[in-house]
Amino acid sequence: MSRPLDALIAQVSEVILGKDVAIRQSVTCLLAGGHLLIEDLPGVGKTTLAHALAVSLGLRFSRVQFTSDLLPTDIVGVSVYERPGEQSLADAAPAAGGRFVFHPGPIFSEILLADEVNRATPKTQSALLEAMEERQVSVDGVTRGLPEPFFVIATQNPFHQIGTFPLPESQLDRFMMCIALGYPDARAERALLEGEDRRLLTKRLERILDPQSLATLQAEVRQVHASSALLDYLQALVSATRHATAFAEGLSPRGALALLQAARAWALLARRDHVLPEDVQAVWVSVVNHRLRPLTPSGASHVAQRDSALQLLATVPVS
Repeated sequence: MSRPLDALIAQVSEVILGKDVAIRQSVTCLLAGGHLLIEDLPGVGKTTLAHALAVSLGLRFSRVQFTSDLLPTDIVGVSVYERPGEQSLADAAPAAGGRFVFHPGPIFSEILLADEVNRATPKTQSALLEAMEERQVSVDGVTRGLPEPFFVIATQNPFHQIGTFPLPESQLDRFMMCIALGYPDARAERALLEGEDRRLLTKRLERILDPQSLATLQAEVRQVHASSALLDYLQALVSATRHATAFAEGLSPRGALALLQAARAWALLARRDHVLPEDVQAVWVSVVNHRLRPLTPSGASHVAQRDSALQLLATVPVS
């Protein structure tokens, strides 16, 4: 299955230029069955990356623009009362008696793009919590399952921009990985200026995988072997975060599991059936950066947190 994955990465790289590492991290998160948070300035290609992945994977795609007046029902759906004999939007036949009919929201898709998620209020942000963790939503006392696969790609603007609400730690912890695209280099930016509109390119992308093939790959990720020595190294890293003086608290068990699963997916992308310390190191920053809260305000920026995470990584030897 390595050839389809190579083709997937190559195709998305034709749309998002000069960001091979970020694209591989995004595919890694998807293969590991997690959710992805992209934190960066507007206009660097966050939405385009999500759309290109959805088209290349042949998955149903929904986009929600998060704003301060967005309500939870705008995401999960709402039950609407229909009078007797009224034609239902959800059913082909008219309702024989008055009843409430649930109209699903955009969350009932295989890839959900939560665009600028930190522009919504905390109440609306929390509408994603159950969906991301349990793959289900509860509305009016009824629990409804979400499609498989279900993959959330959320984008957020830097916190210094006007009109943003910081995501709480409980919400951040639901994202397996957090990446930043950054500005393109000079060569990639020149190609963007001289090339075709990225939106037109996205519409012409071919489907590389299908949901069944993706499910097979995700099952293969879970079978990638992690030796006892590798788990010792991973546990030493997790323990170091819990004793580091630079952070308010260390990685939770969920964070440790996310680190292991992401390392397995990175190893699969490298066509290996076992995890190496290099795989853990490759996904380290994207898995832990948004989970480690600095003690001092000076460490609040994404770059400063990344540097702190890398410094901690360097202190733990590979046994």
